[in-house]
Amino acid sequence: MLYMVIEHFKGGDAGSVYARFRERGRLAPEGLGYIASWVDLPMERCFQVMETDDAALLDEWISQWSDLVDFEVYAVTTSADAAARAAAGAQ
Repeated sequence: MLYMVIEHFKGGDAGSVYARFRERGRLAPEGLGYIASWVDLPMERCFQVMETDDAALLDEWISQWSDLVDFEVYAVTTSADAAARAAAGAQ
């Protein structure tokens, strides 16, 4: 399952987030995979796609960052898979 994770850097403080990342890495537990990410130009938010079959791993990962980041998490699918589902009449 794919998840779109929107990270809101608390206080707009991207520097603290990137400092921890440099020191400790992504801190994702085994079984939670990083796909790709993008950061908005003001460096206040990161849009990240993660993959896992166990949503509890997202909570574990989020707990490592929740002092610096507020999170929104959405289960998502690719556009190609959504188009196939729509063509098949599924919602």
